[in-house]
Amino acid sequence: MEISISSVKQSYFNILALFLEGEKMETRFVKCLLKWGLQLNLTQSDIDAPGTNLDKIKFAQPADKVAKLEAIYHLVHMIYLDNVVEDVELEVASIYAEKLGFKRQIVGDLFKSIATKDSDGALPQDLRKEITDFLKIQGD
Repeated sequence: MEISISSVKQSYFNILALFLEGEKMETRFVKCLLKWGLQLNLTQSDIDAPGTNLDKIKFAQPADKVAKLEAIYHLVHMIYLDNVVEDVELEVASIYAEKLGFKRQIVGDLFKSIATKDSDGALPQDLRKEITDFLKIQGD
């Protein structure tokens, strides 16, 4: 299954909304989110699209297990965009995954496992399977 860049961008804006809803966002999180936006090649039309107006953007909880799976998969995709996994990316990912209803420690273990895989040998379907297996273990 091919990943849709437009659906990854939607997930990006949902992550951004989550952090914008907080009272104060740490600079390192801002840098991480800006980096992902640049790597996704966001355009002015992406930013101006309905539902992405930064003044009105709201975090939306994915509706079901499949939507949560896609959100986690998109998150992993964003982490891998530059083939460099940074601690701050894993922290942002853990905060977002926790907001999706997963336990922070277990999510941290999943992302560490994914991050330490040989990126040259990790195929998208392998990552999707690992994430799917993770969700089955969670019983979500």
